[in-house]
Amino acid sequence: MRIEEDTKLDFKDVLIRPKRSTLSSRKDVDITREFTFKHSGRKFKGVPIIAANMDGVGTFDMAKAFLEDGNGLTVALHKHYALEDIQSFYKDNNADAVWYSIGMVKADEEKLKEFIAAGKAPEKICIDVANGYSEHFVEYVSRMRDLLPEATIMAGNVVTGEMVEQLILSGVDIVKVGIGPGSVCTTRKMTGVGYPQLSAIIECADAAHGMGGLICADGGCTVPGDIAKAFGGGADFVMLGGMLSGHDQAEQQITEEGGEKFVQFYGMSSDTAMKKHKGGVAEYRASEGKTVKVPYRGDVSNSLQDILGGIRSSCTYVGARRLKELSKCTTFIRVTQQINNIFGAS
Repeated sequence: MRIEEDTKLDFKDVLIRPKRSTLSSRKDVDITREFTFKHSGRKFKGVPIIAANMDGVGTFDMAKAFLEDGNGLTVALHKHYALEDIQSFYKDNNADAVWYSIGMVKADEEKLKEFIAAGKAPEKICIDVANGYSEHFVEYVSRMRDLLPEATIMAGNVVTGEMVEQLILSGVDIVKVGIGPGSVCTTRKMTGVGYPQLSAIIECADAAHGMGGLICADGGCTVPGDIAKAFGGGADFVMLGGMLSGHDQAEQQITEEGGEKFVQFYGMSSDTAMKKHKGGVAEYRASEGKTVKVPYRGDVSNSLQDILGGIRSSCTYVGARRLKELSKCTTFIRVTQQINNIFGAS
């Protein structure tokens, strides 16, 4: 057993310090990014925000809404769509807007191979597991890189620099960073495992950028200011779940209680998700997610305006004309009292 006493930070622990700026309006800020991915060689241009591959968020309807928005946002489709439905969507829509999601179960891999055999291989793939630290996961990522040499691969989740480096060496273009920070994730409560999200982003971005790779901050953002902090900490992409839940694009039933409308939202390791997609929770594991009711929010376009407007405003406060410059212009201020002794200093 060992203890690391260095302070680690979450979004709530800091604010971004304002600086003098020559920007006169939010409209002068460019919040798009341009990337050339390390392994696939493919290019990306757009707002680097990704809808999470969760029921109610990573949906076909969300992808269509993002396409209509025109800012270049993308959606990681949840992995429980039927093969025929995925094929139909890819045929009829711009595949640049979506990430094909896959886990490590045999059925997911077989469905992907059927998808490839029936037509064009997906250009973007998201390999998503709760624990990105297993050797089996690293080997799986390498095998997917061999299977899809021209695809842009995003994979995770991890929270430490050494594992980011390992995944990039194994063929990952974008490493997903975050264990336990999501609003409907209970991994930290159930396992005691996790890492404060802002520090994870800062440390993992440093490791990835040194190797020509990228990171996606996954989880923990509850307001637009958190997204700005993630980008300020060095994240290249930010993945959103709860902030994009509850909309018309959720493909979930809207219920009404006491005159108010709600939409169900749940973690993909929750009882609800496992009963829906796998028939129940396996006897060897426990649920690591929860189910909540979120207020019905109408069309996602309204939330997107708030999110993108908040990021632009953050850039104006620190003088960043482009989102790319935000991390260079960011100084974080600690706003919580430092704990000098984890056992309780007086």
